[in-house]
Amino acid sequence: MKPDCDVYLGALERDLLEEVAPNLPGSWEQAVVMRHMALLPVVRQELERGVQRRVEENAAMRAVFAQALNAVTDAGLVARLKEAVASHDECLLVSALDTSNHRLRGLLTDLHHHIDTCSAQHTAPAMQALEMAIWRELAASTVRRQVDLGRF
Repeated sequence: MKPDCDVYLGALERDLLEEVAPNLPGSWEQAVVMRHMALLPVVRQELERGVQRRVEENAAMRAVFAQALNAVTDAGLVARLKEAVASHDECLLVSALDTSNHRLRGLLTDLHHHIDTCSAQHTAPAMQALEMAIWRELAASTVRRQVDLGRF
């Protein structure tokens, strides 16, 4: 038998709705179960797309870092950017991808801070383009993380 998380979570959702919640003694207990049940579709979505989202996000940040190599002059930051650009996701386990994602997001934050504090260079076209690329990625990341909760 192949374990199928989506099938299992669907069955759990049905059992909670049809068997467990109606047989609980009070409205508080029922509300607790219903709250957890409402989150199951979100968990199912994350299981389905979790690896893809993380791989896309990590690749997008590495692309921003590659662009940054043409604009940043701080030697320490350039070295970190080069290391990140050369890196890749060797393991597709969510925990490993999350580790990479957190590291890359930290570097993105440092890069953005660097741009904000380089006021003299801030007006340079390469820096402006880099700042826009960072904001585009942050917006795209937000869209990637959206969940469909259906109609209420």
